Formats: sequence, structure tokens, C-alpha cells
Amino acid sequence: MKIVFTFIICLSFVYAKAQRCGTPEYIKQNISIFTSPATPATAETEGRDTLPNEVIVVPVVIHVLYHNNNENISDQQVLSQLKVLNNDYRRLNADTVNTPAPFKSIAADARIVFCLAKVDPNGKYTTGIIHKYTNTDLFLSDDEMKFSSSGGDDAWDSKKYLNIWVCNLFGRTLGYGVMPGGPADRDGVVIQYDVFGTTGNVTAPFNKGRTATHEIGHWLGLRHLWGDAECGDDGIADTPPQQTNNSGCPSFPHLSNCSINSYGDMFMNFMDFTDDGCMNMFTQDQKIEMRSLFAKGNVRNSFLNSTVCDSSNAQGAPLPTDTLTNNISLSVYPNPFSTQITITSNTLVDIIGKTVKLYDVTGKLFVVQKINSQKTSIIMVTHLPAGIYFLKLEGANETPKIFKLIKQENSF
Repeated sequence: MKIVFTFIICLSFVYAKAQRCGTPEYIKQNISIFTSPATPATAETEGRDTLPNEVIVVPVVIHVLYHNNNENISDQQVLSQLKVLNNDYRRLNADTVNTPAPFKSIAADARIVFCLAKVDPNGKYTTGIIHKYTNTDLFLSDDEMKFSSSGGDDAWDSKKYLNIWVCNLFGRTLGYGVMPGGPADRDGVVIQYDVFGTTGNVTAPFNKGRTATHEIGHWLGLRHLWGDAECGDDGIADTPPQQTNNSGCPSFPHLSNCSINSYGDMFMNFMDFTDDGCMNMFTQDQKIEMRSLFAKGNVRNSFLNSTVCDSSNAQGAPLPTDTLTNNISLSVYPNPFSTQITITSNTLVDIIGKTVKLYDVTGKLFVVQKINSQKTSIIMVTHLPAGIYFLKLEGANETPKIFKLIKQENSF
């Protein structure tokens, strides 16, 4: 019993002294890949621009690498992490009540959500969760977990998927992320297996899923609040300067030599090093920085047109493109739409008696409507958030016809 008690005490000490994030060290070790000129956008690679107030959907693939049963975390643990991400990036987390009053006015809903991919790079159905045994018992922060040739698992197309590797990391590092502009086959984040999610094999005080929230913040271009230098700058206007990182859970206000007012450090920001239970916010300018990466011509823009969260596209064939509706006698307009969608056909047989369904990219069904005329309008769409939707026209014993549409913010 004494041995077990001593082990628990030692384990608690290790996590109390854990290195919250290994991203700065990772960048220093791989400085050449982050100083190389970025590939400029071209007419072939540019997509649409973000829409005002659009909820941006990021498809995710989780690579669970395990050497023993403890490391082979359950799908339930993975799903608990997805719930945390969607709450934190939409400011739906229950602990927003802990945001100090002086910072509440700049706390932000980033309007970014994450979904497990339902279509793999070969067009096959997937759960978005890969469980893979590895002969490697500990991974360094050197990207070996990202390659099958070194005991890891190869990245999926980083233009369509956010790759998250969950594994056993050597030393005190809980995770690290690749800042925008890195090589495609390394792009993503790495998380220690027992700080991923909120249920199952998780270890306090990093048991609320905030390591992934933090590292994905790096993937979305955010730096640490202190700029990884004494009284440094993270380039974000509304995050106050602080001398260095914070750990544990300080009391508000927490002042340092760099504080510019009596409010002190924003230690409850997801980009500090405090315990999971102490983090609860991004700021408005951090939101702008993250969303800017999805703008036309920027490095995450391709995600705006990713369809891999829609399981109906898993057909053992290439993923659908904008030419899905060629050579059929149907018209769906306007596109982009705002307050209604109109469906017309040159021939009655192509439309009468069929059912139209409208889904978002995660497969959530919003509209089911029977078509009884050659021209039909769907008006129950005004309330929908801006983003990509799929309209499907279904008939008995027929292959559904699929239209990809863009919902823009209402102008009134």
C-alpha cells in the first residue's frame, strides 16, 4: 500500500510540473519548415471567402496510437474531447461564469465547430477515429507519430482534415501543435493520451480537455499570451501583456511586472498554461485571428468546402464536387441562398412526388419537404447559420440527386 501511495504522489507531482505545451520548442527544432516561403494561392487552389458570421466546420480525424491497453483510449473518451472543443470554440462551456467581469466584454464565440470525419481520403465511410497498435512505447516531440514508417500513422489530407495524434509522449509534454504554414504531412496537433477528453483514462488537473483546445489554438495561428518571451507580445491587441506563463489556478487579479492595469494577467485564457479548470475563454481579437486563416487565399481556406463530415458522401468513390448536378433537368437557386431555396424542373417526372432534404456538412437534417409542383420553394431556411449545406432530392428506387449550396447571412 505504501508503494502504491508513493506512486500516486509522484504521479501527481509529475503532472503538477507538467510542460503544458511543447509548441515553442517544436518550432525551434523545426525552424526551417516555418521560415520557408508559403505556397501562394492560385486560381486553382483558391476557394470561396468566409461569410459574415458563418459557423466554420472543421472535420477531424483522431489517430489513437497505443502500445498498451491504457493508451488505447475509448471512442467515448474521444467524443468527450470533441464536446469540449465545440463548447470552448462556441463559448458554450459551462465555466464561462468564471470569466472575470473586466474580461467578459471581450470574451468571444469563435463560431468554429469540429466534427469527426465520416469519409476517408479514399471516399470510404469512416468513424473518424483510428486505433493503431505501435511498437513505440514513447514518442518524442519530433513528429515520428505522424508517419507509419516510424511507428505512427500517416496524416490524412491536411487540406480537408485536422489531424490529431493521441499517443504517449516522452517527458512532461502534454501536447504540441503545428502553426499554419508547416508541411502537409506534419500538419495537425499531438496530445498526450491521458489529457485527451474528460472521461475514461484522464489525469487531473488536465482532465477537462483543454490541452486540445490550447493546441488547436496554435493550429489556428494563436501564440502564447506572453509571446514566449519575458513580457513578450502574442500579436493580439486585446490580450494584456504578461511577464511569463501562469500555472495552477491563480486568483484574480494576478499582477506581474508587465501588467498595464489593475486587471493583470488573462490567466483564464485558453492560450495560457493554467490548469484545465481555470481556462474558459478566447478573446474577440483571437477570434478574428483564427477565422482569418479561413479567408480566401489563406492557409485554412480549403476547409470551407470540405464535405467529409457528411456520411452520405461515402460511396467508395471520389468525394463529390461542384459538378454533382451536371446533366440533370433540375435547377436549384439562388446559390448562395439567404431566405429561401427554389427548385424547378423542365419535366414533371423529375420532380413531382419526390422528397427534398437539406443537411449541413455534419449530416444534421434541417428540412424535409414533399414536392407537389414543377416549381417549389423552401422557405424554412432563414434561421439557418451561414455555411455549406447539401440539398438532396430523393425518389423511390432512384439515386438521390445532390446539390451543394452556400447559406449566406441574412441581409435584414
